[in-house]
Amino acid sequence: MSHWVYVLECADGTFYTGYTTDPERRVAEHNAGEGAKYTRGRRPVELRYTEECASRSAALSREYEIKQLSHDEKAALG
Repeated sequence: MSHWVYVLECADGTFYTGYTTDPERRVAEHNAGEGAKYTRGRRPVELRYTEECASRSAALSREYEIKQLSHDEKAALG
C-alpha cells in the first residue's frame, strides 16, 4: 500500500495538506463535500502537490512538516 501526502489549493487561494493512501479518491471526496471540514466551504479544490512516502508514519511526519511551511513555501512545492 502506498502512503501519500497531498496539498490542495482551495477556491479561496488557501492550501490544505493531508494524508491518504489514494490521492485521486481523496480529492474527489473533498470536492464532493465529504472531505475535511476545512475544505467543505472552500470548494472546488485542486490537487497541487503529492509526495509518496515509505510508510504511514513517514507520511504523517512529512504532512506535519508541510503544514509548518508558509503559504508561499507551499505554493513553491512541486
